[in-house]
Amino acid sequence: MIRDVHAFSDIISQATANGPQPMAVAHPCSPEALLGAVEAAEHGIATPILIAPRAKLLKLAAGMDIDLSRFEVIDAEHSHAAAERAVALVRDGRADSLMKGSLHTDEFMSAVLDRSKGIRTDRRISHVFVMKVESYPRYLFITDAAINIEPDLMTKRDICQNAIDLTHALGVAQPKVAILAAVETINPAMRATLDAAALCKMADRGQIRGALLDGPLAFDNAISHAAADTKGIDSAVAGEPDILLVPDLESGNMLAKQLTYLAAAASAGIVMGARVPIVLTSRADDAAGRLASAAVANVFAAHRKG
Repeated sequence: MIRDVHAFSDIISQATANGPQPMAVAHPCSPEALLGAVEAAEHGIATPILIAPRAKLLKLAAGMDIDLSRFEVIDAEHSHAAAERAVALVRDGRADSLMKGSLHTDEFMSAVLDRSKGIRTDRRISHVFVMKVESYPRYLFITDAAINIEPDLMTKRDICQNAIDLTHALGVAQPKVAILAAVETINPAMRATLDAAALCKMADRGQIRGALLDGPLAFDNAISHAAADTKGIDSAVAGEPDILLVPDLESGNMLAKQLTYLAAAASAGIVMGARVPIVLTSRADDAAGRLASAAVANVFAAHRKG
């Protein structure tokens, strides 16, 4: 799916102003993966460190007429070794962000989450889509549609806080979080509604910070003032959310893809909750999507450094 990189021009400009940051790129052995890293360098967003089988990478670059002499290339025997070495660069302080190339997500994340050699923290990791829909006046942050399959309440707490932290880095000081369910009332038979109510109370008690939460909200009254008014919902979040917190991976994945393919939404995304932001694009994603995601990672990394 071709993505409109111009939809993220403000984020890319902010990342360019921050200057290039070292980014470990694990196994960029497809044209899209290599172009994503190269374009991040050409936009002044990242200084890629390319980790891959050297001969394979050089052959790919030659066929694409890309000069790799300006980049650091670290030879790795195979994709798994590339993932491990990329993670090690983060642990050693040589990289401020991490990008997945043309290897399977499970293989890549196994290195990230390794208990002895990975880069996990006390917080659960989660993915955040940053989506730009023409019919909506601001970015929509959708989470989690890629990592946590059926998150429990405390995992949802981390998912929520991760997304809030990202919005802060991107200039949204007090994001509004709509916690989605099929209905907007509490139903004991529907766990998503109970979790939504609990998350709102956790925010009241300071267990979730930096945002205004409301839920459960069905998608229509979460995204539309008119729908919320029709149902008599009095909410400071309904109709103008920044973050859509979905009940599970399946619903989030379908929502993000529906926006992409039916509403022509542009999307970027990163994984939060590790030591550094992680660009976890699909192997089928184009270079424009990888560039936008690298820009998001740059802005977050710079924000965290203070």
